Amino acid sequence: MDAIRKSAILLLSLDKPVAKEVISQMPRGMVEKVTLQIAQLEDVSRAEQEKVLDDFYNAARERTPIERGGLATVNDLLEDALGEDGGSILESVKQSMSSVPFGFLHNVAAENLLTYILEEHPQTIALVMSHLKPPQAAEVLAGLPGDKQMEVIRRIANMEQTNPEVVKDVENSLETRMMSTLNQQLDKAGGVPIVAEILNLTDRMTNRGILETLEDNDADLADQIRRLMFVFDDLLKLDDKAIQSLLKEVDNSQWALSLKGASEEIQEKVLGNLSQRAADMLREEMEFLGQVRVSDVDAMQSQIVDAVRRLEDAGEIVVSAGADGEQFIS
Repeated sequence: MDAIRKSAILLLSLDKPVAKEVISQMPRGMVEKVTLQIAQLEDVSRAEQEKVLDDFYNAARERTPIERGGLATVNDLLEDALGEDGGSILESVKQSMSSVPFGFLHNVAAENLLTYILEEHPQTIALVMSHLKPPQAAEVLAGLPGDKQMEVIRRIANMEQTNPEVVKDVENSLETRMMSTLNQQLDKAGGVPIVAEILNLTDRMTNRGILETLEDNDADLADQIRRLMFVFDDLLKLDDKAIQSLLKEVDNSQWALSLKGASEEIQEKVLGNLSQRAADMLREEMEFLGQVRVSDVDAMQSQIVDAVRRLEDAGEIVVSAGADGEQFIS
């Protein structure tokens, strides 16, 4: 496996804000090669990802030697620092390590956990929640349907000592299901959407340069990425001045078809920047169209996104990525 592919897989294994930070420290030429690899990446097996992470870990360990962990190290440290008093702390650490059911859930976001337990029996949900940290349990509770909330709370309140084997069975079952889903997600990694998300997190100068280079090597790929970096729903992020510039570029028949599949907020955003007469005429044209194919609407919305990019390239509107990855117009 070459270094570029390894780098692409490693970036995909990181949280996107971390990946953004890594990319910001990379040389321009390397960024272009790695993002191109990510865009072309298709199936990545669990074994391949683990190999990349192992190689990275081993390389990092060689560069940054640290003391070996483990209870023996803890014991030595406590003895040096506290003498005989360290014995009670070590015993407490041992008990904590051996008595944390569902510990693997403590860093899982509540919305993700809900995906796996929402359809479970209230007693099972109660068992899981009783082993979470209170703030995390509160978020999970808030995500449950109202009728199930009271049922779960009642069961937690009445819960007494639970058979350790039952706890272990539920824990193992939940962990197995979550890991199975993770493995399925890893089977399909990379691709154009991931590149678009990463580039949306970079500054405009960086992503413009990368896209221009990609344009020279693979114009179709660059176009696919551009379309995903600014989608039709992002029209809500444009200010009125930008919308008015866009209205001059797109005729009524195009707007009528594209707005058939748009949210009320987007429809009002566009119509609100027209005169009353022009807005009425556009509404009439939308009604006149009747039923339309979703594929036709998608195609027309893509054309309008292209118009946004043309205006941006011409300097009439400026689309840039903020620090949090949101799109802004100035």
